[in-house]
Amino acid sequence: MSEMKSVATRHAPQAIGPYSQAVVAGGFLFASGQIPLDPESMQVVEGDIRVQTERVLQNLAAVLEEAGTRLRHVVKTTVFLASMDDFAGMNETYAAAFGDHRPARSTVAVKTLPKNVLVEIDVIAQI
Repeated sequence: MSEMKSVATRHAPQAIGPYSQAVVAGGFLFASGQIPLDPESMQVVEGDIRVQTERVLQNLAAVLEEAGTRLRHVVKTTVFLASMDDFAGMNETYAAAFGDHRPARSTVAVKTLPKNVLVEIDVIAQI
C-alpha cells in the first residue's frame, strides 16, 4: 500500500474541521471540496456564480500547486451547485479556467452548501 501525504497551503482556505485540504496517495491528489472563501480573510467572496466559481478554482489551483501539479492534470471534478439556475455561469467560468483540458465531471444541485455559498468543487488530479 502506498503512503498517504496530507497537503496544506496558506494560499487556499485552511481546513476548519477534521480533514485536509488534499491528500496524495497512489500517484493522485484528492482535493477536499473548496468553497469561495478568501484564504486571507476566510470570508466568502462577494459576487455572483462567476465570481464565486473563479475563487473556488483559484483555491483549488493553489492546493494543486502546493502538491506539485496543476489544473491541466485534473482527471475528475465534482461540482456542487446550490441552484441549477447557476449552471451556465459556473460552466463558462469553469471552461475558461480549464481551457482545452476536459476532465471528467459530475455536477449536482444540492439543498444548501456551507456558509450558503453558490458553488463547491472538489477534484482528483494526477501527480
